[in-house]
Amino acid sequence: MNKENIKLGIAPIAWTNDDMPDLGAENTFEQCVSEMALAGFTGCEVGNKYPKDADTLKKALALRGLTIANQWFSSFILTAPFEQVEKEFIAQCAFLKEMGAKVIGASEQSFSIQGKDVPVFEGKYVMTEKEWEKLAQGLNKLGKIARGMGISLTYHHHMGTVVQTAEEVDRLMEMTDPELFSLLYDTGHLAYCGEDYLAVLKKHAGRVKHVHLKDVRPAVLRRVKEEKMSFLQGVRAGTFTVPGDGAIDFAPVFDILDKAGYKGWMIVEAEQDPAVANPLEYAIKARKYIAEKAGI
Repeated sequence: MNKENIKLGIAPIAWTNDDMPDLGAENTFEQCVSEMALAGFTGCEVGNKYPKDADTLKKALALRGLTIANQWFSSFILTAPFEQVEKEFIAQCAFLKEMGAKVIGASEQSFSIQGKDVPVFEGKYVMTEKEWEKLAQGLNKLGKIARGMGISLTYHHHMGTVVQTAEEVDRLMEMTDPELFSLLYDTGHLAYCGEDYLAVLKKHAGRVKHVHLKDVRPAVLRRVKEEKMSFLQGVRAGTFTVPGDGAIDFAPVFDILDKAGYKGWMIVEAEQDPAVANPLEYAIKARKYIAEKAGI
């Protein structure tokens, strides 16, 4: 890949889990960002232990040669007053702009089962025609707001949410304005639900503005299905891992992105139990794998 086009980062979720705070409760913010830098990454996303004050966070990151790439945003366009969603979105965009980030990663959390104790392969909500229209219109509005603040709105398709499958990703992309709305492409979540993650990337590579590099362990996925585990139970069991440690061959992913002229961040994001999968060890493993496969 073209080194000039790509920045490499890693998500803090390998050290401390936002959805399950007991995972990595012993790991401090300082340890997290220090080990990110030690493993050879130059950026990260925002985690629950990060300082909320921009100046404090900037100083801590600058000491380690890190910058903020993105932050998750939970949208509730389908179930909350839009004014409330808009207010929270503007505040987060303002924080990201202050931190020098260029993208925000939204995921519609209305009807999401990703944090619920229900089988992730069985309980997913399917939107009505009216809900599709409401979501697309709402996301276009947020995209316009973000653009006005110098931020690009990207969408994070995710297991257990209303936009999970390749068909749902396709439909959302068709219903949204390419000038206002882009895709946060995540290998792991597409592989998780059995989709052709390469076909999705080929189709939408021109609108990808952020990338999550996440691997999966098929044996654990089979257990999740057979034992009717929830999404979070699957995480605890080891569904996800870093690139180079699971079943996904990332060489074609890197090739497609490179040929499409992708410019931006690629973020290693693989939530595991840090007591089982040492975050630094796995971060180093991922960094070496990316160097071998992408040449960066």
